[in-house]
Amino acid sequence: MMYDQTRAQQPAGQTRVPAERRTAGSEPLLPKSDRDGILLRLGHALNTFTDTPREALETAESAYDEAVAQLVNALAEQRRVLRAGWEDQDLETPSDELRQAMRQYREITQRLLQLQGLSGAS
Repeated sequence: MMYDQTRAQQPAGQTRVPAERRTAGSEPLLPKSDRDGILLRLGHALNTFTDTPREALETAESAYDEAVAQLVNALAEQRRVLRAGWEDQDLETPSDELRQAMRQYREITQRLLQLQGLSGAS
């Protein structure tokens, strides 16, 4: 499950209702508008490749670089929020909350590892 950013900003001692929890696979790492913009640029590169191959490749490379940078930033933010949820907890923190953090790390890591499988699909 994804760590809820709102949870990290709540005062200590305040808990959220289990119904508010989300799973790691249910939320995209990048906002739709960012993904759409990158895909639009990549589509443009593909459509213009025949006429201007070098320019098209530069556009595709730029779209790739932007996607990677945004993904790295999104993952770093997820890590920051997740860590903030457990790092400053005292020794009395319920093991259920720590178990939830462990589950979130596992799900995010598995999701990342699934990306590797996509590279061989083309």
